[in-house]
Amino acid sequence: MERILIIGGNGSGKTTFAKSLAEKTGLPLVHLDSLYWKDNWESVGREVFDARLEQELNKPKWILDGNMNRTLPHRLKYCDTVFYLDFSSFACLIGVISRTIKFYGKTRPDMGPNCPEKISLGFYKEAFLYNKKFREKYYGFMEEHPEIKWVVLRNRRQAKQYLKES
Repeated sequence: MERILIIGGNGSGKTTFAKSLAEKTGLPLVHLDSLYWKDNWESVGREVFDARLEQELNKPKWILDGNMNRTLPHRLKYCDTVFYLDFSSFACLIGVISRTIKFYGKTRPDMGPNCPEKISLGFYKEAFLYNKKFREKYYGFMEEHPEIKWVVLRNRRQAKQYLKES
């Protein structure tokens, strides 16, 4: 495991899992959100993001945390392992709400500068519907890429157990 993707629903704990995995493995951690967002929730734009992502993908070792589903097929060409946090819609919704409470008005360390956490009913809805929209696609990628090691974790307890035992 030298090139790892962490994917899953919003609020599933991708960043928390990625941080712990990076500490355990010593691999450099890259947050896709920090590549994508610039000041005050303004995106860097597709061309800049793609260039930043390509620069990271060409490094010999990394953990990439985040979805950015448009780029997932491309990222799969570079990775050797994918951790898919396939948590329930309710668990993801609770995760997003908890994160909002914890960081409300503050910028999380995995984000671009000056992107304070805020209440967003649209984002909560997106988090709740994430699996309905993407789960089938992710499992399709597993079938299309048997050369990649896929680790599917279904809840926070499994994620913690994996980190503890590996």
